[in-house]
Order: sequence, then C-alpha cells, then structure tokens
Amino acid sequence: MTDNTAFQKALEKGKPILIDGGLATELEAQGHDIGTDLWSAALLRTNPGAIVAAHRAYLDAGADCLISASYQASEHGFRTLGLTTEIANELIAGSVALASQARDEFMRDNPNSSRRVLIAASVGPYGATLHDGSEYTGDYGISTEALKHFHAPRLRLLDDSNPDVLACETIPSLNEARVLCELLQDVSHPAWISFSCRDSLHLSDGSPIRQVAALFNDHPNVLAIGVNCTAPQFVTSLIQQVRDAAPEKAIIAYPNSGEDYDANTKSWSGTVTPIECADAAKEWIRAGAQLIGGCCRMGPPHIAAMAGVLGAPHSGGCG
Repeated sequence: MTDNTAFQKALEKGKPILIDGGLATELEAQGHDIGTDLWSAALLRTNPGAIVAAHRAYLDAGADCLISASYQASEHGFRTLGLTTEIANELIAGSVALASQARDEFMRDNPNSSRRVLIAASVGPYGATLHDGSEYTGDYGISTEALKHFHAPRLRLLDDSNPDVLACETIPSLNEARVLCELLQDVSHPAWISFSCRDSLHLSDGSPIRQVAALFNDHPNVLAIGVNCTAPQFVTSLIQQVRDAAPEKAIIAYPNSGEDYDANTKSWSGTVTPIECADAAKEWIRAGAQLIGGCCRMGPPHIAAMAGVLGAPHSGGCG
C-alpha cells in the first residue's frame, strides 16, 4: 500500500520536485497511434506496456514524479468501446499500477538511486473526455450537479488506487474548481490542483486565478496549487498570483510547450526547445514554484534539460 504521507514529506524537504512531461507526447514519439477519443488512455486496454515504457522514459530523463494515464479515461469512454463498467473501472485504476510498475523497474535497474519517485493519479477535467477542446475553455454546457456526478466516482476510484497524490489538472473554470474543492474534502490521499490559463492572470474561462486559488488556501487535502497546460510565458506571473492568494500551499507549474492546438485539425503549431525550458525552470523556481515539469509537447529531452539545472541525477525533491 502506498504511503499517503510521501507527497507531504517530499514537500517538507523544501527542494524542487521534477514532474514528468506529456505522456501522449512520448507515446506518439514512440510510434503509437493515440488519435481516438480516449487519447493515450486507449492504450490502457490495448498496449499497457507502451504506457510503462513512456513512464520509464521520463524516469530515465530525471523525473521525480509520474502522472498516470488516467487524464482522459472515463467509464463512459470505455463503455463506448463495448466494455463493462467493471472493466472500465479496472483500466482506470490500473493506470496507477502501471506508473508504479515503471517506478519499480527503474529502482530495480538503479539500485543506488536515492530518488523516491512519486506517483500522481491524473484527474483530468470533464472536457478532456469530450475530445473537442472544451477542456481549454470550460464551456461544457452541463449543470454543476452533472459535473459532480462525473467527477465523484472517478475521483473515488483513483483515490482507492493508492497513489501518492491525486493530480487534479488542467482545470479551466471556476465552476469546475468549486466542484473539485468540495469533492476533495472527502479523499484519503493528498492532492494538487492545477489550472489551465489563457493569459498571465486568468483561467481559460476568464476567472482570475487569484480568486480560484484562494478557494484552496485552507483546504485540508490540497497541498499544492498551480498551473499546467498553459503557455510558458505566462507562468511566472501566474505563480506570483497563486502565491499571493494561497501563501500556505506549495506552488506547481508544468506548462505546455507554448505551441497552439487546433481542436478541429487535432494538430499543433509552434515550438519551444529543451534549453528554453531549462532556463524557464530556473525562473519558475526563483518565482516560488517547488514542483515543476512539462505538459503537452514537452517530452523527455525537455525534462532532462530541467533535471540538468536542478542537479540531476539527484534532483532532490523526493529523495
């Protein structure tokens, strides 16, 4: 069973913790087709070994924390493939076991490593399961009660899978943040929450991040607050906003590459280099972030560059 104090202990060390990069990015780089509505989560059923290999690539690059392949996984999504609810739930919960498997294999192959790798169970936004880009707007067209009904069972399922931390990520709206704020009161593992933002001050739905972060300042289970899947140039300002609104919490930042995603063509444009990420990582840490990493289009070379500036191979946060 996972030690549910591991994440808190890592934070208390006060050293930077390096999160992995985009799982789908590495799966595509390894030649896997993830162009379905389930995205990388489809491989939980068809090729779990590929997910383990992608996790391992990030560990070899220097990551201290792996995020599971459950971001876009949902009971509804798997049932559209003809799977039963029981099998769907087994696949979702199994995403945490696959990340743990990669960690175990890494530690077996590196017996002298002092790293204590953390496993984060990804709790993606409702829009991630729609595969229509609405995860970047928060404009879902459903009621708050329907949103609770979506999140509650999946959150319980992932909490019961015994990760080190629940990673509620890419949350685009004040309303969805409020739903998760309530539901996270009842979990047994610590959590972080990170928001997708459209500029240096606002979530994707236009809500001020300062206002949304303040919801979690006194939350008993949310230990870190920040941003992910947001353009890198906005991150420093956003870190400062979160620090002001929730001074008692650790700050997390794992942006995307700054490229633009077109939901209609399902393609990306633009680029950022690993060395630019390394320079940015130093700036984010100076601004107050303790957990840093990458999201979409950030692969192992980007994480390795960040690890380099943090003093790899012992970047320290989870050692």
